[in-house]
Amino acid sequence: MGAGKSEVLQGTLDLMVLKTLYAMGPLHGFGIARRIEQVSEGILDLNEGTVYTALLRLQQQRWIVSQWGTSENNRRARFYSITRQGAKQLRRETENWERVAGVMERVLKLERQA
Repeated sequence: MGAGKSEVLQGTLDLMVLKTLYAMGPLHGFGIARRIEQVSEGILDLNEGTVYTALLRLQQQRWIVSQWGTSENNRRARFYSITRQGAKQLRRETENWERVAGVMERVLKLERQA
């Protein structure tokens, strides 16, 4: 991993994949990874194995489904889409993440006690 790149926690990646599919519609795994990297402005560097593991996990939960299609460069690719159940999970996880992020922000602003 290069300087300035960050690793992604498993649950965080699942949330980012769900949100990407919710916002962008059906995408193949490579497209999902590149979109998340683009939105992160280069902070995240996702390898395809990590993304495909997340996609498999999300499919097992029935939060996404997949079907074969043709990519932009005329190759067969599996395209993933979020399910209604996945959209509900996305809302739950977003609310939870916002709560945790708020706590982290408050903790990180704590000043040293003299």
